[in-house]
Amino acid sequence: MGRIGIYGGTFNPPHIGHIRAAQYAITALNLDRLMLIPACISPHKPLPENSPTPEQRMEMLRIATLGTQIEISDIELQRGGTSYTYETVAELKKAYPDEELIFLMGTDMFLSFTKWRNPEKILENAALGVFYRGEKGEIDAIAQQKASLEEQGAKVYLVENPVTEISSTELRRLITFRCAEDFLPAGVGEYIHRQGLYAPTCKNLSEAQLEQVVTTLVKPNRINHILGCRDTAVDLAKRWGADHVSAARAGLLHDITKALTSQQQLTLCEKYGIILDRFSYTNPKTLHALTGSLVAERIFGEKPDVVAAIASHTTGKGNMNTLEKVIYVADYMEPNRDFPGVEELRRLAYEDLDKALKLGLMMTIKLLKEQGREISPESQQALMGLEQVAI
Repeated sequence: MGRIGIYGGTFNPPHIGHIRAAQYAITALNLDRLMLIPACISPHKPLPENSPTPEQRMEMLRIATLGTQIEISDIELQRGGTSYTYETVAELKKAYPDEELIFLMGTDMFLSFTKWRNPEKILENAALGVFYRGEKGEIDAIAQQKASLEEQGAKVYLVENPVTEISSTELRRLITFRCAEDFLPAGVGEYIHRQGLYAPTCKNLSEAQLEQVVTTLVKPNRINHILGCRDTAVDLAKRWGADHVSAARAGLLHDITKALTSQQQLTLCEKYGIILDRFSYTNPKTLHALTGSLVAERIFGEKPDVVAAIASHTTGKGNMNTLEKVIYVADYMEPNRDFPGVEELRRLAYEDLDKALKLGLMMTIKLLKEQGREISPESQQALMGLEQVAI
């Protein structure tokens, strides 16, 4: 009896993490065959708007697996409709009755497996192969789920996955920002470019259109902050005589790259040809201001005043203009913020913008010192420029 691995998903798009995990599973589980099966319609969550067609996702998989042992199956595309795993494994078991089928999945899917449609029917026809990363807390949760399922007669194989970790959601952001090449299998990036996939129109957008695009590129839990920053920035711009249109656009875009990991921030800088100073390279959590400004300029085509305001919204800088001060302060005290001193900051923001800016800088520097973290030279320069401002 041979072994067939089954690796399903939306593959929207397929990335090197998918391919390397599949190749690793072939060896780790001693598989005779491994099939990648793109879903027609995922039962777990809907595909984002303007996603590729099932046929385009199938073609990307074909390109991604050229020259490998991996096979591609269109079984779920042929069946159409919502792609339920219990139907797929039942169909495959009929086709390969003498083979052991091993359905491969990640940790999150494994831990929610009992909530799937007819999980018992899946276990009647296939074993489970679980990719895991060995993170703190993950192993105990997997062990408990494994023991519980095995008590019900399931067969579960654990496969430690040492390969590239990136989600398709993260990759779609990187594609939009034009820095995804390192995470795409050979040829897939060219196909995406030729077909115009994952590339929303980003230039010459109205504010409403810009808001719509931004909310698809950031994490859902960041949206309220972004909208709060936009609205506060507009109010402050009107109060202090800055361009309120630019304030709105900078407010919407100021955290556009916040969802990127530290390594992805560094990758974006590298792809854009930016040479970082020592502080930025060793403190990549501050980089979203720089990378956000680069994306605002190169992807969204924003004006220099918007770009500059985004670039300084985290650390500040020396000789900030009114719009730059507005975005820094609005980001700090928009209505969703809640920390000691925020009400005083809000009061000062409408009474004296320089006093609000100085208070924000002082609070940031105090917190960083308490945490034993390095202070940005730009923050120090900004504060020095406000020495004559009394709070």
